[in-house]
Amino acid sequence: MLKCSRELFSLEENVHYLNNAYMSPNLKSVEMAGIIGVKAKSQPYRMKGEQFFQPLQNLKRSFAKLIACNDPQHIAITPSASYGLATIAKNLTIGSKKNIVIPGGQFPSNYYVWERLAKEHDLEIRLINPPTEYDNRAENWNYALLNAIDEDTLVIACGHVHWTDGTLFDLKALRQKCWDVSAYFIIDGSQSIGALPFDVNEFQPDALVCVGYKWLFGPYSIGFAYFSERFLYGTPIEENWTTRMGSDDFKNLVNYQSDYRPGASRFSMGGSANFINVPMMQTALDQILAWSVKDLQQYSVNLISDYISAFEAKGCFIEKPTGRCNHILGVKLPNGIDSKVLHKNLKNKQIFVSLRGDTVRLATSIYNSRRDMDAFLSVLHRAEIA
Repeated sequence: MLKCSRELFSLEENVHYLNNAYMSPNLKSVEMAGIIGVKAKSQPYRMKGEQFFQPLQNLKRSFAKLIACNDPQHIAITPSASYGLATIAKNLTIGSKKNIVIPGGQFPSNYYVWERLAKEHDLEIRLINPPTEYDNRAENWNYALLNAIDEDTLVIACGHVHWTDGTLFDLKALRQKCWDVSAYFIIDGSQSIGALPFDVNEFQPDALVCVGYKWLFGPYSIGFAYFSERFLYGTPIEENWTTRMGSDDFKNLVNYQSDYRPGASRFSMGGSANFINVPMMQTALDQILAWSVKDLQQYSVNLISDYISAFEAKGCFIEKPTGRCNHILGVKLPNGIDSKVLHKNLKNKQIFVSLRGDTVRLATSIYNSRRDMDAFLSVLHRAEIA
C-alpha cells in the first residue's frame, strides 16, 4: 500500500494542492533531471548523436509499458494532445460517413479539431450533454452516447473520464459499438493515463492521445500518442529529419530518404529529442511505474472514501463509485451555495481546486493527505446556503 509521498515534491507546507488535473507539481527528481538537461546544452560538444534517438526509444518503451502496449513502435512523441488529435484527423478515411459523436463539455482541444473537420467535410457534430437528473447520471450519459452512434458515425472521441468531474465512460461498450458500425474510436487519456489503469488490449482504441504534464508528472510541451495498426502507414502533419530512415547517420543526412522509420515514429514532432523535457519525462514515468498506476488509483480511493458522506450531508451530489474514477472527484454544490464565494474562501486558506460551473473538482494524488481533505471540508462546512 502506498503512503503519502509529499516529501518527494517541493510543495509549500501551508499549501493544500488538490488540483493535479490542472497541472501536476514536479517531483524533485524530475526537477533535477531538467536542470541537468539545461546544463548539458551549455557544453554541446559533449553531446553525442545517439542522444537524439536512444532516449526517445526508452521513453516510448516506458509509456508503452504504462498502457500495456506490447510494441513501442505504436507510440509517437507529441507536444500536446491537440497535436496527436490533428494527426488523427488528417488520417481518417471519411467515405460516406456523416457525423461525429462527442460528449458534451469536452475539453476544447478535443472539440475544435472535430469542429474543423466537420466544417471541411460537411459533417454533423453530435454533442451529447450529460443528463440534468442525478439518478443514474453516468449510466444514462453512457447510454445516450451509445445511442448517438449509428451507421453514419465517422468517429467517437472521448476521454476515459470526463475532465470536469471524473465521470467514467464505458470504453468497452463504446468500442464494441464502434466496431458494429465501422467507426473510429479515439480516446483522450490526458486526465486518466498515469492515475487510472488503462490497457490498450482491453479497450483497443484506434488511437490514444495523452499530455505529460498532468497525471504523468512530466513537464509541459511533451506528451504521447498511441496509434493502432489502422494508422501506422498514415501521413504526418509535419516532416522532420529524425523521423526518416537512416537519420542517425549524420554524415549522410544530405542523401534524402523517402522512407520513414518504422511504426508511429513518422508522427513524432520535430524536436522530439528535447534534451530537457525527455529526461524529465523519463524520470517521471520511472517513478509512476515504480509506484504502479493501480496503487496510485487505490491511494485516491483510500483518501476520499471517508469524506463522501460528509459532502453528501452538506447537500452535495457525488457520482456513485461505478460511474466515476477516484483521482478526480466532482463535488456538485447544492443550490444556495455561491460557488465564487466558496472558491475565494478556499484560496484564502491556500486550498487550490478547480471550479467548473457549480462543481468543485478535487484532483488528488500521492502527495495529498487527510490534512488537505480536512482543510477543504472545513471551508465547505462553513459555506452558507442562501
